[in-house]
Amino acid sequence: MNDLITTTFFSILAAGFLVGIVVGLTGMGGGALMTPALIFLGVGHTSAIVTADLVASAVSKTGGAIVYARTGSAHMEITKWLVIGSVPSAFVGPYAISWIVDPDDLDTALKVAIGCALLLAAATYAIRLYLNLRRVRAGGAAHHPDPTVRPLATVVVGVLGGLLVGITSVGAGSVIMIALLTLYPGLHATRLVGTDMVQGIPLVMAAAISNIALHGLEWDLVIPLTLGSVPATILGSRLAPRVPQSIIRRAIVVVLTMSALALLQKAHQGPFATYDSPMLVVAAGLAMVVLLPIVWGLLRKQQGLPMFGAPYVYELEYGRRSRMQSPSGEARRKT
Repeated sequence: MNDLITTTFFSILAAGFLVGIVVGLTGMGGGALMTPALIFLGVGHTSAIVTADLVASAVSKTGGAIVYARTGSAHMEITKWLVIGSVPSAFVGPYAISWIVDPDDLDTALKVAIGCALLLAAATYAIRLYLNLRRVRAGGAAHHPDPTVRPLATVVVGVLGGLLVGITSVGAGSVIMIALLTLYPGLHATRLVGTDMVQGIPLVMAAAISNIALHGLEWDLVIPLTLGSVPATILGSRLAPRVPQSIIRRAIVVVLTMSALALLQKAHQGPFATYDSPMLVVAAGLAMVVLLPIVWGLLRKQQGLPMFGAPYVYELEYGRRSRMQSPSGEARRKT
């Protein structure tokens, strides 16, 4: 027990708690935030961190997935085809990278893979907001409780998502969600989230089992991570209605990008490969803070909206329609 309760234990506990709060506030996947946080804490090998995050994620997701399945929120036909693709690829993914990469280079290769996955997660989140902005501006897509299922395309999404999650622990929520939104634009937001949640359980479990078999399981990572993240996720979900979602979600995109650049820098890859200074990553983050609102405002103007105002980012998360009241198309805050 004394070996377990250490300074590192409380560091992981705190990281799990902070990330759990954000996950509860926003509903975004925790892997994209937790895995780089633990890597930067330096609490273990990257493979051990990926494994621990997958195990903790499987525990924390199960309760929510059961609720969605019991209430019928998940589209079980789409879930079935996703699982057919994702579970085998999530199991094979860790073995595939271990076969391709020399064992001495595995840690670096995983950092590169996670960095690329984080950039993809940030990009898909931004793309999802833009697609939803276009849908809202066009009057919103008609909701179809039972859209025509596309088995082959859905299986392909599952395969690619499974490989990504199995290797990096990133992508179960962010990347697969944008693919579902593209394939099934008429699927109601609740069913979209429910489908992603339910299919995520066998996906994450398969990835966790494969990584445990290959790398083992370090309980000194899993226990504090689970203890910190599970109650924090519940707390975050209760605080969500009182917190400005737009600011948090934009901050997450910046954090994901900075984390990706920092990991690629540590692995001597990417735009800052030849530099060791973390200030370059900080500068990139500050540039995003300044430029993102401007770019987003220009995209809004392209859709005939004012640069700033409603519909706000949190309203666009799943294409929710705000009040578009004036003939000129200008939006105003709900009262």
